[in-house]
Amino acid sequence: MTIAALEALSFGLGRTARAAHASGHRFVLLTGDRSVYRHELATAHGAYGVDVIDVDTFDPDAVRDALASLPDLAGLINTTDTWSVPAADLAQELGLPGPDPEAVKLLRDKARVRRTLHRAGLSAGTAVEVEPQSDSAELVLQAVGLPAVLKVSAGTSSRDVWIVHDYEGLRTALGEAEERAGGAGGLDGSLFAEAFLAGPLYSAETLSWEGHTRLLGVLSRQTSRLPAVREEAAAFPVALPPDELAAIERWVGDVLATAGHEQGFAHVEFVLTGRGPELVEINRRIGGALVAEAMCRTLDVNVYEALVDVTLGRRPRLLDAPLRPTGPAVAFVLVYADEPGVLEGWSGLEGLNAFPGEVSWYPVRAPGDSVRHVGDQRGCTGMVLAEAPTAELAQHRAWSAATTVRPVMKTAERG
Repeated sequence: MTIAALEALSFGLGRTARAAHASGHRFVLLTGDRSVYRHELATAHGAYGVDVIDVDTFDPDAVRDALASLPDLAGLINTTDTWSVPAADLAQELGLPGPDPEAVKLLRDKARVRRTLHRAGLSAGTAVEVEPQSDSAELVLQAVGLPAVLKVSAGTSSRDVWIVHDYEGLRTALGEAEERAGGAGGLDGSLFAEAFLAGPLYSAETLSWEGHTRLLGVLSRQTSRLPAVREEAAAFPVALPPDELAAIERWVGDVLATAGHEQGFAHVEFVLTGRGPELVEINRRIGGALVAEAMCRTLDVNVYEALVDVTLGRRPRLLDAPLRPTGPAVAFVLVYADEPGVLEGWSGLEGLNAFPGEVSWYPVRAPGDSVRHVGDQRGCTGMVLAEAPTAELAQHRAWSAATTVRPVMKTAERG
């Protein structure tokens, strides 16, 4: 029997392959760009290898043909936002286990999710769609007020997100949105405005089955200062008071149920405001970057086994297993290029083993890659991961090590 993945997150293929093989299945990746998975494909080997089929994953017919060529296809994995809707549609078309495509479409529309939760009393504010032009400033002021957040309904990787604190900044952000809407590729969905949430950012890592949700832990998230809006660091698991953790578990269960997410992992970003948790967004997948790696290490279990269970249409064993963090706490820091250009390599990698915490380097890019954007996650060239007895100490270790690593870029001026 075969389990296929329609693209995947950059990290986690090796653990997914091990989970698939443990269940007696071959694991196949369909991808339009195998360079995204350099690190994973280089480290996944032997009995737990990943078979790769090169195919235009934006071409539904080509994907259908590739899946038809696989013997005894038992399940279709999707761990990305971009391919979540096509994967759900294909699973239904092929009679494979999978989520309701309509629920997936709702979760891919951040504005619809916000409005749905607001109507249910689970979000203090709503979403207001606006035209990407400076003349929309008055509408945002009247409907949302300041400070506000502008973003696109189907955005990923912190792209096309503007946090505005005053009227001038609002008009500037709307002008930039107008430029991007008219440029190559345009905006990924419609532009909308919502209230700015004051407080620290976290993510709830959850697993659901038939409407029951289990909180696997809470991850801290550090973001950059303006003008860039990008994620800089994360740590797991956050040590919250037991009553507060229980309240978050109840809240996130209600949020996911209202949004129609009934099975599988979810990565739910929220701000812990003075009045309690408020949703930022829902990703109906396992956490990206090194979030899942952190969970595997801390919980001392291959959480991708639950991904395989759900893909095969069976209740994930992780829902009923004892959930005790017996492994180390984990933190990771994203290392960004300072300016666009061609990556030549990194300085400082040779010194990482001098730092405490079993420090590891996870490259996202490779020498020779072109880095065009540095204001969001597309500018990330790699990540430094560290372990410690607590998430706080792991964060300190990862940050201290990451500050010594610097991407070496060949820019136009140097070229």
